[in-house]
Amino acid sequence: MTTSDHLSISAAELGSLWMGYENKTMNMRFLEHYMEKAENQDAKKILASYYKKERNHVETLTKIFQEEGAALPVGYTEKDVEPGAARLFDEMFDIMHLRLITVINMGLFTVHLSMAYRDDIRKLYQRFTADAQEAYDQTTDFLLKHAAIPRPPYITLPKEVEFAKTKQYMSGFNLFSQKRPLNAVEIGHIYQPLEANTIGMTLMAGFAQSAQNKDAAKIFFDGKDLAKQIVTKLSDLLRDSDVHTPSMWAGNATDSTNAPFSDKMMMYQTSVFTNFGMTSNAIGSAFSLRSDLPAKMAKTAADIFNFAKNSGQVIVDNGWLEEPPQAEDRTQLAKGKSNR
Repeated sequence: MTTSDHLSISAAELGSLWMGYENKTMNMRFLEHYMEKAENQDAKKILASYYKKERNHVETLTKIFQEEGAALPVGYTEKDVEPGAARLFDEMFDIMHLRLITVINMGLFTVHLSMAYRDDIRKLYQRFTADAQEAYDQTTDFLLKHAAIPRPPYITLPKEVEFAKTKQYMSGFNLFSQKRPLNAVEIGHIYQPLEANTIGMTLMAGFAQSAQNKDAAKIFFDGKDLAKQIVTKLSDLLRDSDVHTPSMWAGNATDSTNAPFSDKMMMYQTSVFTNFGMTSNAIGSAFSLRSDLPAKMAKTAADIFNFAKNSGQVIVDNGWLEEPPQAEDRTQLAKGKSNR
């Protein structure tokens, strides 16, 4: 009987491993620059710890590709980072950026785990997720210790359980009635993308001022403006319910215009964060019970989709898109045989 760790690798597993390789080789390049510039020893330990884990993960992924006889992706190499380049962000932002990377990784590799059938690959994604969770704890504790990030808003704790008694609870479009305040679930799903887009504004600002390619620079400027619009809209939703909107004082781009990262890598990071934004928006819509919220999030989703489309076009036009493994084109194979 065939055991699960001797099964042939499936298309779903191959695709997720390919994405993992792209993601982790990119993370290593960011971490190399951040470690080189780190002055705070606690920050440096966090960066170095996750870098070591990502390097080990890449070695494991490389071994799997080689054992399966599959071409190893190019991913991101030492050519995509400039040693000795001036710091592009302050040290607090470096840790904020890593924290957001781990948030994305926790979600991404949990999904990949659900697509894996081979025992060795399932165990691999469990390790990926556990390492991301550990780094998330470390970066969150560090930033809270240095008062660099606020906590989400607070509301009065309920004294008793209540049940919705009318359809009014789900109403949000009636101009002649007052909307109910946001509930705790909705606040949580509004605050997460608010925080992510606040970090995204700084990331896009740094990328925009250092990009060499004009089309990429425009994408980064557009990304900064889009993130700013999303932050404003989400903050307004909280304020309309008299919920305090926390703000960040730390985490800024420097005045350097010398890019430590390749335009190709900065565009890919933008694409990863954009996809995370679309996913976060969809989840927020699914868990919102006030009818006006999904409609507002749908408008935001359309804006994010258009930005993703424009970003993808720039990536393709510049030859930066590494194609994932794909199924055979049976039609082309048949045509080729008929033309012999």
